[in-house]
Amino acid sequence: MLSLCCLSSSTKAFLSSPSLFLSFLPPNPRFSSAPSSSFSFQCRSRILVSFISGSSFTGGSISDRNAEVLAGVRPNFPGVRLEETVAVDSGKVRLDSWISSRVSGISRARVQSSIRLGLVKVNGRIVDKVSQNVKAGDKIDCEISELQPLKAEAEDIPLDIVYEDDSVLVVNKPPHMVVHPAPGNATGTLVNGILHHCSLPTESFSNQEIISDDEDACDDELSGIYMDASTSGASVRPGIVHRLDKGTSGLLVVAKDEHSHAYLSEQFKLHTIQRVYVSLTSGVPSQPSGRIEVPIGRDPNNRIRMAAIPGATNSKQARHAASRYKVMEILAGGGSALVEWRLETGRTHQIRAHAKYLGIPLLGDEVYGGTKSMALSLLRPRTPSSQHDQLSKLVSGFERPCLHALALGFRHPYTEKNIHITCPPPADFAEILRLLRKIGAVQVPKY
Repeated sequence: MLSLCCLSSSTKAFLSSPSLFLSFLPPNPRFSSAPSSSFSFQCRSRILVSFISGSSFTGGSISDRNAEVLAGVRPNFPGVRLEETVAVDSGKVRLDSWISSRVSGISRARVQSSIRLGLVKVNGRIVDKVSQNVKAGDKIDCEISELQPLKAEAEDIPLDIVYEDDSVLVVNKPPHMVVHPAPGNATGTLVNGILHHCSLPTESFSNQEIISDDEDACDDELSGIYMDASTSGASVRPGIVHRLDKGTSGLLVVAKDEHSHAYLSEQFKLHTIQRVYVSLTSGVPSQPSGRIEVPIGRDPNNRIRMAAIPGATNSKQARHAASRYKVMEILAGGGSALVEWRLETGRTHQIRAHAKYLGIPLLGDEVYGGTKSMALSLLRPRTPSSQHDQLSKLVSGFERPCLHALALGFRHPYTEKNIHITCPPPADFAEILRLLRKIGAVQVPKY
């Protein structure tokens, strides 16, 4: 079932570019299902897409657990025990990582919660440090804790839900919205809105299942927040599987139960999730396309931002990061560019840090060098004087990094079908893009 509404003028203008949607989401060898087992659609200005409950699916195998959930059984796993000896010494392996690899369908943050609650023993001694390393011969005794509801209030916040079924939903996040509650942002977040959208009860508990700060998985994963409305007791945790910065707009997938969360998180860990971003940059890359493989760590000169650190080793100070970029259009005589990004890893602020490293900070990204003054210094000399006022107004009023999560592809946690979604940028992005194209646009040939 597909419901459409009238397209906004900005969206029509954005879609009018013949180059924009030609290269997104090509066949991915990691997705091997037959075409009949895939869904693909585009979101056009608040399109609501939903699939009728009870639809038959023909592609892909369904595990016994999937079959149970499709039949209405949603596992909760409290009291599940793991008693096992570490068989192989594979170097430094964290306790929470090792347990997560041995127990399927349970989020890593729930494993961390179990450790902190004193439910895990190593060689007969209680260990409450999630990052403790284990080695061959260690005997692990673990009991999985009960679900602990997230402390969050449901709020009636309009959400652009572009896909939803019983297990997952995909949201087109607007710019300036924070994803999840945190100190200073307890209300008005995406999580608050999802709680209301799903009409689930909430309870006020301390949140013990936010992933540890020293998490060694992908930085953009939040492995402990999901939503379970099972009959055994409603535990509320909208399943934010990955992050988008406050200023970044676009597609974000949410899990509705722990199995879905663990299944999607594994896809992020294995880098089989397809994510395509588009940005407007200050300046144009020296090469029309390329791959950046430069570790990212905390900027020693500014603790609120990250930095690309050439030559750094993969450690807590700087982690391996790889991004692919491709210039789609050169805009305003070389003052800006429309650039497509594909992530191989998911480090905090990865695109923003790699763009700064290339010398093309994102337009509007004040933290990473894409200041308004820099953008205007590049654009005004290339712009007819009759358009200077409009250019200055648009650039000065752009209060976020010009970055949008355009496309998302993942394998459904229960049907195992491939879901592909694209959604064009919001009005602020489309408006400044339209002006830059008016000043001058050159499409970059595809290779």
